[in-house]
Amino acid sequence: MLNLYITSANKGDGKTFVSAGIAATMQSLGYSTCVYKPIQTSGIEIKGFMQSPDLTFIKSIDPYINTHFSYLFKTNSEPLIAAEKENEFIDIELINTEYQRIIPNTDCVLLDGDNGLLSPIAPSLQTADMIKKLQIPVLFVITPKEDSINDTLLSIYTAQEKGIDIRGVVINNIREGCSKELLTAITRVVEEYSNVSILGLLPHLDEKIVPEELITSVLNGIDIESIFRVKIEKLDFN
Repeated sequence: MLNLYITSANKGDGKTFVSAGIAATMQSLGYSTCVYKPIQTSGIEIKGFMQSPDLTFIKSIDPYINTHFSYLFKTNSEPLIAAEKENEFIDIELINTEYQRIIPNTDCVLLDGDNGLLSPIAPSLQTADMIKKLQIPVLFVITPKEDSINDTLLSIYTAQEKGIDIRGVVINNIREGCSKELLTAITRVVEEYSNVSILGLLPHLDEKIVPEELITSVLNGIDIESIFRVKIEKLDFN
């Protein structure tokens, strides 16, 4: 199955950007794709209706990508706190049921994480427990900053302790002035201390993203076959 849970150690690392890029790329390669966001905090109310800003962004990249969410909260907080504040309860059984309903009708399902692995989602339950329940592999997204190494390693160690399948790490939002030495150092340290591979490098793109440019960046910058562990004939240019 071409399914993947995309997460990071910190907010602002670009999980949704990477989700959109991979989803649009898989669509362009002929795979029907769905981005499922089990939990969305920081929802936006427009004309009396709540919207998921992350899924709205993904639709702006490719309107043919199917999107779905289970829980949408207006509160900008950890899912458990947001749910309690809005008098709701997050049920991972419901999330699992909806995920299993999506799988048979879609070639590729990407789950766009809202918070880190240890983020509480219900009493005595964290995001990592939900991932284990879904039995879905994880891709970590990080930004090229020296202080991201510690948080990234902690997240990877947590996933390893929980027995979660880690596909790799993508370094996102690499700006023009970012030094090659920093990228080399981050790659070396993450791979040496976690035994997890860096499978992608994505450049910074301007706010007004051109879908074709994003797809090109993903095709050139991410090892798609390795993150899904499958041979994709259309990527064989030889």
